[in-house]
Amino acid sequence: MKSESEKSDTFSKKTELDRTLGPLTLWGLGVGYVIGGEYFGWNLGLVAGGSLGMLVAFVIVTILYITFVFSYAEMACAVPRAGGVFDYTMLGLGKFWAYISGMAQVVEFLFAPPALAMAVGSYLAPVIPASLGLSPKILAVISLALVTVINIKGVKQAAAFELVIAIVASLGLILFACLVFPAFETQKFMADSWPNGWLGVFQAVPFAIWFYLGIEGLANVAEESRNPSKDIPRGFGAAMFTLILLAALVMLLSVGVAGWHGVVFHRADLQGSIETGWKVVDGAAKSDSPLTLALDFVEPAGSWGSMLFQCMCLFGLVSSLNGLTLGSGRAILEMGRVHYLPSILGHVHRRNHTPANALIFNFIIGTIALILLDTAKLITWSALGACMLYIFSIPALFGLRKKYPEMNRPFVTPFYPQMPTIAFLLSIFCFFAMIIGNLSEPGAFSSIFGYCTVVSEFAAFWFLVIISYFLFVRQISQPQVSMVEEVTKSDKSNISPQV
Repeated sequence: MKSESEKSDTFSKKTELDRTLGPLTLWGLGVGYVIGGEYFGWNLGLVAGGSLGMLVAFVIVTILYITFVFSYAEMACAVPRAGGVFDYTMLGLGKFWAYISGMAQVVEFLFAPPALAMAVGSYLAPVIPASLGLSPKILAVISLALVTVINIKGVKQAAAFELVIAIVASLGLILFACLVFPAFETQKFMADSWPNGWLGVFQAVPFAIWFYLGIEGLANVAEESRNPSKDIPRGFGAAMFTLILLAALVMLLSVGVAGWHGVVFHRADLQGSIETGWKVVDGAAKSDSPLTLALDFVEPAGSWGSMLFQCMCLFGLVSSLNGLTLGSGRAILEMGRVHYLPSILGHVHRRNHTPANALIFNFIIGTIALILLDTAKLITWSALGACMLYIFSIPALFGLRKKYPEMNRPFVTPFYPQMPTIAFLLSIFCFFAMIIGNLSEPGAFSSIFGYCTVVSEFAAFWFLVIISYFLFVRQISQPQVSMVEEVTKSDKSNISPQV
């Protein structure tokens, strides 16, 4: 019979991740998680917000992410574990709030990959022979399956793949900016710029969040970083700077080419002109390729610039699909480790040392989500989960400062407590803005239950989550691998002066 120490070692091997990531790969992951959001998805917010409403939402969300990222980086360095916000709230706030924030993180990372997979499928469908019978949704499922396999193979392979495609995707956005800049006109950007007032801003918020959604996933690979205390803050900062610059260029320049209608609807679905005002034909579908639409007004189809950008566009989408799948596996892994989700999800692959079970679970749920939800609803669900994550992260930071004042903090949030307070208030604003903006938006089951909306389905989900806590999770006295014990035991041996 195995002793307790042998059992602990065996379990540790089942749940332990390899430390293989350096600063450059962390930058690649940070950018790669997010950059697909610059290529598609954000344009859906223009329908409600117009160009100015979307711009206001973009500025608010950018400030939120700047303040949040610097607050989150402190916790990622102090508690470098795969669970991210789950681990921070466990230490700072306690079991119940850890469970809620952990589930919010799971929601964010479960719904973001299928949204990106849908964009990949929509992009590939026109170039795949029709005789094969591969619809965009089938191609989306295949894409999700392929990146799942890559991530199961190993984090080093997945991160190296992510770095390469993140660099190519960034260069693709720079190429786009160079091609459309000569055609930018302020007058075109301002056309029909404020169609729904402040309600339009509220409705645009989840799509502004899509510009940056997922960058917090960088904290989930802190456990696999060779030197998390130095590399995680550098990775967060460099990735955030890159993404702000690219997102601003993309939104301003693409809308300034032919107005916001031109990057939401295909040219064939528009009547009139930018000068006389665009009119959208009945039944027109919103596009998942806004930059391609903008480029069509500048570059003739088949030109070298257009063809090169099309190739790079696919890199951007695959980059975020791969990165967010990687982050999702880590978030689910940690919840399984402590038995807040089925414990089988908390085991890593014996040979590859990756969260294979969690990744397979992510693929199954993602496929179901692809069947039930369209791109806009996938983005909205992911953004709602993200905002809940941000809301709980800041009290966790305050709780860690109060409960563990001597904890080793290699990186300290600047302008504390003002910066995290701003992040907290903006997170609450964005969350309720999305709730208000989606009160009447039909949900996934509205065709069956006419009263179903995105908000009512989201509320029903959280009702079930809370019930599950009191029925199953509350009785778990102590996780088999207690991150709380690990950190508190190391406090006395790793104390550094607090700034």
